[in-house]
Amino acid sequence: MRRHQAKTQTTTTTIYVVYMGEKKHDDPSLVVASHHATLASVLGSKDEALSSIVYSYKHGFSGFAAKLTQPQAEELKKYPGVVSVKPNTYHHVHTTRSWDFLGMSYGQQQSSSWSSSSRLLRKAKYGEDVIVGVIDSGGIWPESRSFDDSGYGYGPVPKRWKGVCQTGQAFNASNCNRKVIGARWYAADVSEEDLKNEYRSPRDANGHGTHTASTIAGSPVRNASHHGGGLAAGIARGGAPRARLAIYKACHAVGGSASCGDASILAALDAAIGDGVDLVSLSLGGLGEIYQSLHAVAAGITVVLAAGNDGPVEQSLNNALPWGITVAAATMDRTFPTVVTLGDGEKLVGQSLYYHNRSAAASTSDDDDFAWRHLILFPSCDEKNLGSENITGKIVICRAPVFWSDYPPPRQLSRASRAAIAGGAKGIIFEQYSTNSLDTQVVCQGHLPCVVVDRESIFTIQSSDSNVAKISPAATMVGSQVASPRIATFSSRGPSAEFPSVLKPDIAAPGVSILAAMRDSYVLLSGTSMACPHVSAVVALLKSVHPDWSPAMIKSAIVTTASVTDRFGLPIQANSVQRKPADAFDMGGGLIAPDRAMDPGLVYDIQPEEYTRLDDRADRLNLPSIAVSDLKNSVTVSRTVTNVGPAEVATYRAVVEAPAGVTMDVEPPVIAFERGGARNATFRVTFVAKQRVQGGYAFGSLTWLDDAKRHSVRIPVAVRTVVRDLVADVA
Repeated sequence: MRRHQAKTQTTTTTIYVVYMGEKKHDDPSLVVASHHATLASVLGSKDEALSSIVYSYKHGFSGFAAKLTQPQAEELKKYPGVVSVKPNTYHHVHTTRSWDFLGMSYGQQQSSSWSSSSRLLRKAKYGEDVIVGVIDSGGIWPESRSFDDSGYGYGPVPKRWKGVCQTGQAFNASNCNRKVIGARWYAADVSEEDLKNEYRSPRDANGHGTHTASTIAGSPVRNASHHGGGLAAGIARGGAPRARLAIYKACHAVGGSASCGDASILAALDAAIGDGVDLVSLSLGGLGEIYQSLHAVAAGITVVLAAGNDGPVEQSLNNALPWGITVAAATMDRTFPTVVTLGDGEKLVGQSLYYHNRSAAASTSDDDDFAWRHLILFPSCDEKNLGSENITGKIVICRAPVFWSDYPPPRQLSRASRAAIAGGAKGIIFEQYSTNSLDTQVVCQGHLPCVVVDRESIFTIQSSDSNVAKISPAATMVGSQVASPRIATFSSRGPSAEFPSVLKPDIAAPGVSILAAMRDSYVLLSGTSMACPHVSAVVALLKSVHPDWSPAMIKSAIVTTASVTDRFGLPIQANSVQRKPADAFDMGGGLIAPDRAMDPGLVYDIQPEEYTRLDDRADRLNLPSIAVSDLKNSVTVSRTVTNVGPAEVATYRAVVEAPAGVTMDVEPPVIAFERGGARNATFRVTFVAKQRVQGGYAFGSLTWLDDAKRHSVRIPVAVRTVVRDLVADVA
């Protein structure tokens, strides 16, 4: 590490968030340069600015977070172009956040009931008596407080329920109640050897099923936090807390991961249909060939699927069945900043889930987690490199690989953590372009702090004259200062190779650092498996409000009312190797907006038998999206909308955002519904290629706006121009 004169701090600094409004440059590097110049004008030099800055906000809007003294912050407020300068706020949230982030606040508890600011929650009676079938890789941990059926107004089990409470190892009939009304398990396609570490019953061995079920319909639980350590502290609750849960354990822990056979999944799905569930939530990957799920849709059962965790690579999406709702994962307005203090007083801010010895004071004791440790830098933290040096008692610094390897960053962190633990290290500082998968730090729990930082932080460490550092426990930061939502790096992307004329994913929902039940505790997990149950809960609420709606109508309401902008009105961003504005293959219709989905105005309905057109052309399906994968000259598709708004008389006008390089014409451009007239209206959309090129996909949208300005019904559009079939874009 290069050595230089240590800085002398004469005034205490803290992190301030500086907001500078819209970007003045499209090039992110120019935006960052403007931040450095602004800071340098106040701090006196570019070096001081580089040392001070923590984050640069350069993609969706302009701003930065920096370590400043109060006088410096006051001076920045006067700088031209600065909109606001606010102290960074670290505090514990009042709830586990994701439902509040989606506008589904419960408000205050009044005796055994909850007052809510969410219209959907109130009207749906919190999902009362809707039966959610959860087909998962875990099962259920019935003793969790999230499944307590006392004190929240549960009535008798609905008479239409036909399921059972299957008993087995460590699971008896009393483990079902008015919340978990049924449970089954399936292992006929699993060998005896592979069942050695499993419960031979619906009991959850790996925690995944318990986590997803409690996210959907868990009863409110106060004072929950990540492993009880204080992170993400608040009330853990499901989105539809009065819904009933039917558990179908179809996968088992085999060799450290969950193994799911089609045979067991289909058995669970078949049972769920017969048991009388209202919807099925499948946080499982690779279900693209489970066409049998169409039978559930034909029975009026909505099927919700996880998109997969193989992003950000395009065409990595699983579960593209057109009759299902495929869910991408997004971040929310919560983060876990962690301060790393270098020996010369320099402070860096990364992210971690480190909570051990939260109250411990700084010490040089070798037994104290919060102690000064020697730093050791590795260009790559694989087992071979870490094993070549003595890392016992040290903090390991891991550089990110220059090229994408067989292991994406979250898995690299897991591998590095295991190697560091084996070598006796006391901490890891890991360079990574995304902090979406902090739950991979489960490897670190109880062993050592693992902090994810950006490249600038690694540069600061290398430039420092100090070779020691200490890591403070993480804090919980929430609110508008956290740029969100963003599509998670790991979230699988479209288009679907199996169904290129079906735009996937359909919708995005919170799926990063979601706190929910696991065994007798609560943990933070990330994945589209965590996003999927958020949509499942909203489906349960919509089923309660609109019991006569078909699965296609519910899906349409969710897709067409989704948000494509963040709280500042700027386009939602997608995290990747380089952040970019999110498109339809990242997030489908956008981020789910539960309250708006209750009153969509228009819906795109499909009769189940129409899905057999997949053997012809899927783009003829009346989907709430349009994907044209082979536009040579012109293509015309038709769609039919149904007026489900409160007014019989309504007029809607088309607003077109055409994909680049394509003209897009809607006929008729105005649709009107009259009292006593038809509730349906059909329109045609014609796409014409402006240039005959073998191109990639371009994105747009079609929105129907009513004259009363109450409804905005938007569907995403993706079009690819081609010159000839089966030729890739090699530009």
